[in-house]
Amino acid sequence: MLSRSFGFELRSARLLLGLAASLLCAVVCPRAGAAEVTVLRNFTLIDGTGKPPAAASALALHDSRIEWVGPDSQAKVPAGATSIDLGGKYVLPGLIDSHVHLGLVDGIAQDIKFYTRELVEQQLRVYAAYGITSVQVLGTDKDIIFDVRARLRRERPDMARVFTSGQGLVYKGSYGGVAGLNQPVATAAEARAAVDEQVRKGVDFIKLWVDDEFGSLPVRMPADISKAIIDQAHKHHLHAVAHIFYLDNAKTLVEQGVDGFAHSVRDQAVDQALLTSMKQHGTWQMAATLSREASFTYTKLPFLQDPFFTRGVAPATIAALESPERQQKLAAAPNLAKYPAVLEYAMANTKREVSAGIPYGMGTDSGPTARFAGYFAHWELQLMVQAGLTPMQALTAATSSNAKFIGAKDLGVVAPGKAADLLVLDADPLADIRNTRRIHTVYIAGKPVPTIWSLCVDRPAKACEGGKQP
Repeated sequence: MLSRSFGFELRSARLLLGLAASLLCAVVCPRAGAAEVTVLRNFTLIDGTGKPPAAASALALHDSRIEWVGPDSQAKVPAGATSIDLGGKYVLPGLIDSHVHLGLVDGIAQDIKFYTRELVEQQLRVYAAYGITSVQVLGTDKDIIFDVRARLRRERPDMARVFTSGQGLVYKGSYGGVAGLNQPVATAAEARAAVDEQVRKGVDFIKLWVDDEFGSLPVRMPADISKAIIDQAHKHHLHAVAHIFYLDNAKTLVEQGVDGFAHSVRDQAVDQALLTSMKQHGTWQMAATLSREASFTYTKLPFLQDPFFTRGVAPATIAALESPERQQKLAAAPNLAKYPAVLEYAMANTKREVSAGIPYGMGTDSGPTARFAGYFAHWELQLMVQAGLTPMQALTAATSSNAKFIGAKDLGVVAPGKAADLLVLDADPLADIRNTRRIHTVYIAGKPVPTIWSLCVDRPAKACEGGKQP
């Protein structure tokens, strides 16, 4: 009797749940038969976790999510589904750049007046074209970004997903931020209030700058201000991320509980005391920005005729970068001679931290003038490998590790239930990290988006005809 009663109650509950689901679907669910199912077959999977690659793999995408992953021999293609044989290509999660800036530059001119929704979305599409399917913006966003982010989270995105810290915290008279946007703070009370203001706007984390631009500014952010910012961020259960340059500031910030560094220490070699403290406190080397430092060592960037670069920028931008006037100006800059050593320290310190077991991600600091969306992420991966990481370590940093730090539980890994953000490559990036440039397809939320190889900015498509990166 008990079992019959229980069975009747279960059937009744199912009936009620079914009725409720029907009513709900009348408002928000897609119509029957509207689901998109795509099965990708015959590829090598690099799943983002650091596990060895799996040849002869397959996966099924259901609308914006990954539904199934497994051996190709076990793949089932439902009626009405699209089946794509990838012919032995390589599939990995869409890449995540943990340190970017949006909307600041038109060509190579930088000014906060350029920051519009249209420019931000244009740049997010460029990131996507390069296989960078999510970005984290560090401290230089106008409030427009919250509307952009809301739409990308509400709808099925067709551009890179975005995480933001709004306006980061700058100490008055010191380094950081963008003129006309970031409002400097002078006291701990002002710093806490500024954090609260960003939290009210809905930021994903808090950014602060501790630097003095090679000593050209009179002061760096004092320790009592940085501690107030970090403590207030933690009060709101948010990460605090710091721009750093100097070893002594890095040590202080770790002891204060900072969650991640947006750059490497670049004034000297990191010592064991910092490594031990970072491990004890769980501090992330969230980004090393090796591509940023490398770019500053040139008066003429080395990739200006690389098709992987030129397809994504206007000819006028290339002409400006190649101009003798620009090269002369950069050659006369007082800090140019300092950057080779800065890059050397950044690369060596990255390797030391990784070898010591410090958690790390991948970030570029792209977005300011002459630091280009998307392209710099691939250069960053190459430099990470040149610094001594394996290609697998670099790719894992740019996928699951970045997703973990950001707190994006549905990104960074190719697995059932995760968002279908995928990068399909024609060649093996584990054999040569430069093969991340051999982009075949980029999926965001299960839909293909234009890749860099289909772009030809500000000129006829035939002007960009040519092969892909070897």
